[in-house]
Amino acid sequence: MTEIEWWDYDDADEMAAAVAGDIQFIIESAIDARGSAVIALAGGNTPLPAYKLLAEAKLDWKKVTIIPGDERIVPLGDPLSNVTALAKIFLPKGARVKPIVPEATKDYKAAGRSADALMQDLHWPLDFCLLGVGGDGHTASIFPGPDYEEAIAGPKERRALGVMPEPLPPEAPVARVTLSREAIVTARAVMVAVTGQAKRDVIEKAIEQGPLSQYPIGRVLADVELPIDIHWAA
Repeated sequence: MTEIEWWDYDDADEMAAAVAGDIQFIIESAIDARGSAVIALAGGNTPLPAYKLLAEAKLDWKKVTIIPGDERIVPLGDPLSNVTALAKIFLPKGARVKPIVPEATKDYKAAGRSADALMQDLHWPLDFCLLGVGGDGHTASIFPGPDYEEAIAGPKERRALGVMPEPLPPEAPVARVTLSREAIVTARAVMVAVTGQAKRDVIEKAIEQGPLSQYPIGRVLADVELPIDIHWAA
């Protein structure tokens, strides 16, 4: 059973500082051990304060490669683009921010294959992966839909794939590319950062349900061998 530790904070600012500090330590450790760090960061608004604090850390940013843990299939620069948000924060620091969807396409499966090929240029496994969780229990872009089982239990060598959420989220009604469950859980460190009681309730229920969970986050975390830290603020 997955070893999970909850870290509770009085507010989102306190959580952001703790998350930024932990990621900084992981990056420093990776650079010390392997000469570089490759990390996957979650999209959305919740982790942005942590990223802005992290960007102020005195790190050798030229040795850090950042990819989004998932991406909407939209043009670079689009407000929905996760890598665009990451690039605005970390490119000025000298980090390598790598798009996994270099161009928008109507063929989301082809976008997934392209992203998987791009992953071959990175050292593997990832040094770190930060996950968010939606109110419906999705994580990264592992949503219920026609590609769900492939994302959860596809070939172990597949690191990324194209997915079509069903139904499409109203705030971003587009196909996605996501890291696979295997790519996530083989990272050297995995962290979850969320806010709100409703999401905590979903995560706790998902963990309790285990491998048969109705929620994607439950399926992703089930039987992970490494300890998982979940950072939460009301």
